[in-house]
Amino acid sequence: MTRSFTFPGLGTRVIFGAGSLAQTGAEVGRLGHARALILSTPHQRPEADALSAQLCTLCAGVFAQATMHTPTDVTAKAIAAYNALGADCVVSLGGGSTTGLGKAIATRTGADQVVIPTTYAGSEMTDILGETADGQKTTRRDPSIRPETVIYDVDLTLSLPYALTVTSALNAIAHAMEAFYAPDRNPVIELMCRDAMRVFSGVLPVLQRRPQDPDARAEALYAAWCCSTALGQVSMALHHKLAHVLGGSFNLPHAETHAVLLPHTTAFNEAAVPGLLAPIAAAFGGATAGGALWDFAARIGAPLKLSDLGLAEADLDRAADLAIKTPYPNPRPFDRADIRRLLQQAFDGRRPTN
Repeated sequence: MTRSFTFPGLGTRVIFGAGSLAQTGAEVGRLGHARALILSTPHQRPEADALSAQLCTLCAGVFAQATMHTPTDVTAKAIAAYNALGADCVVSLGGGSTTGLGKAIATRTGADQVVIPTTYAGSEMTDILGETADGQKTTRRDPSIRPETVIYDVDLTLSLPYALTVTSALNAIAHAMEAFYAPDRNPVIELMCRDAMRVFSGVLPVLQRRPQDPDARAEALYAAWCCSTALGQVSMALHHKLAHVLGGSFNLPHAETHAVLLPHTTAFNEAAVPGLLAPIAAAFGGATAGGALWDFAARIGAPLKLSDLGLAEADLDRAADLAIKTPYPNPRPFDRADIRRLLQQAFDGRRPTN
């Protein structure tokens, strides 16, 4: 029997396909704008400059200082540039750092956003913004944060390094994992999450052998869209809280942190809701969801230890304290000792147990 549910609908326009970057100017115009500020990280400045040349007079300028975990001081500089250049919308070209900066500008100025993801990390379809100030990362949701248009150009992922392919894909899978047990889950999102698991489990080993395979890249980007949509539609719990603590307070790399935590947070909550997470075990070919994800991560060369990401063992106590500082819903109740054990397991890189 189908349970009662609410599906809020999808509010972001999606353009998907190889070569779709060429539609950026048309989207800026469709939204009623004529002076877009292009955002990127310093590393992706050449791609931002190329897009600027493509947009020609529709481009007000380029701000290429997007930074991991969206520091508020960088946002202040970007808004100053936005105002000084007379921009009327933002175009975010890149991964989660750039998408986050665009959202931070939008929620403060009312600017429309066109987001062009180049990884699988998956924040582009959401109304979620995580920002860092004074060594603390805080997350909030608001309709003003959700982008108006997302352009998924498969061609932009063909040169994505394999290591980043793996970690950003596992980051995306984490969104779907938590969506399976979210209290506000619904059948539409569950179907998308099941399909994303199926696709990622099959396509990541292909990309390990042929990282520039265009068909495999298209499948992976589709799966990332499914996971991003899930993140934007339902509540997240323990996994995302721990990732934000480790990223915001210890400056750990975002995608890699998600990748390492994923099997452990999955196994922890699987003990309480094994039936809800059974689709993960089935998709990745294991007896348990947490174990199957750890085995899969090991096979495709993903990072397995928090210790390899720059976290010190002495930091684990403080991380556990921060993780329980503010109460939040989770399918399995926990205390500080539970979180400390989970973090130790992830720090050591041991195969998880429930």
